[in-house]
Amino acid sequence: MIQNPIPWPNCAKCACAITFDMDADSLIHIAKPKDSYDRLYPITMGKYGPTVAVPRILETYRKFGLKQSFFIPGWCIEQYAGTVDRILKDGHEIGHHGWIHEDPISTAGNQREWIEKALTSYSKIVGGKPRGYRAPVYNVTQEVIDLLIEHDFKYDSSLMADDIPYRMQTTAGELYEMPVHWGTDDWPPFAHYDEIGYMMPVRGPSAGLQGFWEEFDAQYEAGGFFMLIVHPFLTGRLARWRLVEQWLEKTLETKDVWFAPLEEIQAHVEALTKSGKYTPRTDQLPYYTQPQK
Repeated sequence: MIQNPIPWPNCAKCACAITFDMDADSLIHIAKPKDSYDRLYPITMGKYGPTVAVPRILETYRKFGLKQSFFIPGWCIEQYAGTVDRILKDGHEIGHHGWIHEDPISTAGNQREWIEKALTSYSKIVGGKPRGYRAPVYNVTQEVIDLLIEHDFKYDSSLMADDIPYRMQTTAGELYEMPVHWGTDDWPPFAHYDEIGYMMPVRGPSAGLQGFWEEFDAQYEAGGFFMLIVHPFLTGRLARWRLVEQWLEKTLETKDVWFAPLEEIQAHVEALTKSGKYTPRTDQLPYYTQPQK
């Protein structure tokens, strides 16, 4: 089913990461900059993530001894530095997620300012440099890829060209892609957010999450890579996260899975590649340099 499966550590059948986009209330501020400060309902919906959901998530991970990846906009790193500190103290990875969740497509040509502003916040509060990046709305552009390579990022996690991690090569260097897909993102089943243009019919916890577990079963059977993309203010709510915790407990008890932060999964694939034990599929970028007619 997967043509070029990656050999995982300790002969695990599948690598798994439950990743988080801790956007908090950045979403309303970027969408409605003139009056966002007085839109209390969406502010509080977003704040639920770092103030209530993330502590709940961290408690679950301490219970099971798991380390995972959080992608946080630079503005949120500064606004919720206490939550960031708790994430770091528990040993989790924090990746780059833009400055205030700006869409790289709508801000094209000006990405250096946004990316470097967020890097400054990261250096000041998290320390060092992030290894990974996830684009707001997944809207990576060639401009962004070039900047990531320039700033020595190891991986991106925004694109969808494979089931498993792969390599992207440009004339300036390379990045590994830790691929995402809307089928393992909690936005479609749970996001109901008129102010930013999303009015999904909110599904019940079991119905909303069931498709994710089916995606995991297929990846496990194929020896692949399973990643959830979770927004704490959505799936971190009580009933939904209760089901995720139950799934984690059952999976850890019954499956041979390597749970790891994306930075560790990327480093593993890179080490295999450098040793000659594995050759990832490689995409040459840019894909196109002009409009296609």
